[in-house]
Amino acid sequence: MKSNSKGLILWLTGFSGSGKTTIAKGLERELKERGCLVELLDGDVVRTNLSKGLGYSREDRETNIRRIGFVANLLSRNDVVAIVAAISPYRTSRDEVRRTTENFIEVYVNSPLEVCEERDVKGLYAMARAGEIRAFTGIDAPYEEPLNPDIVCYTSEETVKESIAKVAAELQRLEYIPVKPQLEYFI
Repeated sequence: MKSNSKGLILWLTGFSGSGKTTIAKGLERELKERGCLVELLDGDVVRTNLSKGLGYSREDRETNIRRIGFVANLLSRNDVVAIVAAISPYRTSRDEVRRTTENFIEVYVNSPLEVCEERDVKGLYAMARAGEIRAFTGIDAPYEEPLNPDIVCYTSEETVKESIAKVAAELQRLEYIPVKPQLEYFI
């Protein structure tokens, strides 16, 4: 089956609760509708399977990102759009993946920390503030914002639909994905 897209890594980074996974799942549906081969690599799922046993030290987080980047790169070289939704708090790790990949688009899912805390259905931020979780990004572990992201989604100001449309429009403009097919109705 021939893909209707160029392979690429679409890397969504941001705080826990910023909307990375929600946007990634919406993009996965949107791109499949356009005939693209798509795989979603969600940070939580990858940590459970590919990176089981890693902790949250800087070294372990960087190892986790390298592993995700390696798998995403394999997919992208085979005309798959690999959508990665991972906090990936360190710029150097994200930049390393960018350097080792032909087609890399960094999407900064930008939401203020307080908004992410309000959205936190799992209660992770509260547990981190209470000292029950250590090395939690944004609380007692750093997050290094991208300096020059390719796309920024402001999820405290945009709807999920608007963020998905923004990313899809940029991928289309850059000719990574085809124009969305228009349905024609005949009477």
